[in-house]
Amino acid sequence: MKTNLLIATALLTAGASLAAVGCSKTDAPTDKGSAAVTAPGPGDEEAKKMFETTCSPCHGTTGKGDGPAAAALNPKPRAYGDKAWQASVTDEQLKKTIKEGGAAVGKSAAMPPVPPDTKPEVIDGLVKIIRGFK
Repeated sequence: MKTNLLIATALLTAGASLAAVGCSKTDAPTDKGSAAVTAPGPGDEEAKKMFETTCSPCHGTTGKGDGPAAAALNPKPRAYGDKAWQASVTDEQLKKTIKEGGAAVGKSAAMPPVPPDTKPEVIDGLVKIIRGFK
């Protein structure tokens, strides 16, 4: 288990480094006809940057779970565009997963939590990005 966690951490770090140097640009949808998705919030820009550097290496820039680090992960990262999954989770469940990481909610330990000082508005922005993939 420690080895898997070390490998996942290394992959996440490598993916984040690639994203930080411009290897990854998010195509996260911003307009799906919903006021919640289209209304800009105070943490949206920071959330977009965090998604690009922290989430997209595994979840992919289009939210399909096909980021560059995804190939080495088992289980594979969530594909955010899955309509059945989108309908099955609440925003509060997404926030808990984002804040506490995958292991805290019975999912993969390879998904780390956001830093503890992440502002609530940024977490809300990440939820909006995830919801935008449906």
